[in-house]
Amino acid sequence: MDKYTAYNIINILDKFIPNPETELEYNSDFELLIAVMLSAQCTDKRVNMVTKDLFKLYNTPEDFANLDVKTLERLIHSCGFYHNKAVNIINCSRMIVDKYNGKVPRTFEELVTLPGVGRKTANVMLIVAFGTPAIPVDTHIFRVSNRIGLTDTNNVDDCENQLTTLFKDDPQLWGKIHHLILLYGRYNCKAINPDCTNCVIKKYCKHYNEK
Repeated sequence: MDKYTAYNIINILDKFIPNPETELEYNSDFELLIAVMLSAQCTDKRVNMVTKDLFKLYNTPEDFANLDVKTLERLIHSCGFYHNKAVNIINCSRMIVDKYNGKVPRTFEELVTLPGVGRKTANVMLIVAFGTPAIPVDTHIFRVSNRIGLTDTNNVDDCENQLTTLFKDDPQLWGKIHHLILLYGRYNCKAINPDCTNCVIKKYCKHYNEK
């Protein structure tokens, strides 16, 4: 897709989706990190239900570093993959305490050294917590970007590279672009039965115009 069309799509979505931002609820960089880790294969709505009570009990790296796995598993059970998430959250918290003096690291290179923190989670932290340019690619962004023609790839990392290349002139907008595409995918351009009839960007959509 050419740059002109790509920016037209983003401008339309920007008018359609007011105040695009994360739907995860948090009160600190560390709480955001835990929420993002819990959100893997889970909805933000469910995560917010869990963290509402969880963060009343524990909300610092020190708190989580001292938890035992079984206790945390019980508290996050409904988020799915609770054993792996509990182990990673506890080990991640311990590393933050031991290596980073209890503060969430602020660079991509440091973030991905934390247990359970991959490329997407690190990039979410960069744009939401620290205002550093990045375009995290989750299942919604991967699906929508390929469906409408912003990208053309079967690889998540390549999707990220294509998006950052397409919008390379405006890295300060990458965070907004991430949230616009994500939210449109979550509520409009869904995986099953996307609402093509009422789509505000169908004029430019590869999938719609090839039907």
